[in-house]
Amino acid sequence: MRSAGRLVDRWPDEGGDDMSDKTVGIVGVGLMGHGIALNILRKGWTLRFLEHPGNQPVEDLVALGGAGVADRQDLARDSDIILLCVNGTPQVEEVLLGPDGMLAALRPGMIVIDCSTAIPSSTERLAEKAMAAGARFLDAPMTRTPLEAAQGRLNLLIGGDSDTYEAALPLLECFSENRFYAGPAGSGHKLKLLHNFVSLGFATLLGEAAACAAEGGIAPDVLVDVLTKGGGYGAALDRVGPYILDRDPSKMKFSVANAHKDLSYYTAMARDLGCARSTAEGALGALEALMNAGRQASFIVEGPTLFRETKPE
Repeated sequence: MRSAGRLVDRWPDEGGDDMSDKTVGIVGVGLMGHGIALNILRKGWTLRFLEHPGNQPVEDLVALGGAGVADRQDLARDSDIILLCVNGTPQVEEVLLGPDGMLAALRPGMIVIDCSTAIPSSTERLAEKAMAAGARFLDAPMTRTPLEAAQGRLNLLIGGDSDTYEAALPLLECFSENRFYAGPAGSGHKLKLLHNFVSLGFATLLGEAAACAAEGGIAPDVLVDVLTKGGGYGAALDRVGPYILDRDPSKMKFSVANAHKDLSYYTAMARDLGCARSTAEGALGALEALMNAGRQASFIVEGPTLFRETKPE
């Protein structure tokens, strides 16, 4: 049985697969990235993180031996594996290709793992650039919430060379419960957008339905009960239901802005693939209305309230 601190293949110019002296560098210690970093440190890996005002408090990471690095190229030079956990495609491209981007500091044999949500066509281009520099590349976007991130129980949807996936598996196991290998680079992000279209589409639909139920005088507990015992039951109801009943948003702390971004990425992917997308564009339009009403920072789970407050003309 492999230990969490080992890669299964040999690294360049080394005589074995002992990972005790390998360093992980993470960019993006936000709600999800903080949980990832915490679990990597708890499993005994050496970890450095990019200092950034958008990070969550890092005192607990530092207490476990983590250290901040101010410059992203310095972080790349000091790391053997780079984890990216930023908001989306523009941020990933900026980190790797922008001024003082990490691409220029990559070394042969390094592994870059992008855990962000991104447009697959961009991921494919970035993977080619990283591999041209001699590095290896995986896209490993996440599902589940910051709660599971803190517990080390994320789902990872993984694209890239299968040998690189096997090599990185001991690290990925530190912060995930389930891993789904989807195929070549970009496949993980395709699978993530498919997942989020379904997940966020259901949550958006439930928000509109609950708002309509409230306007029509249907009691919240009756609505949730009938959905739970019928065809409306699923993970989305488990997350939105507590808000419908008790205005508890804790089960899905995912902003309207992020939901809008993810569905816009999905529609872009579907357009690139020549696929039907009318349902996705309908859900995107509903989120667009919330964005235009200034509700970007609200949680998508608050839809039952938000859709009542932003009625169509």
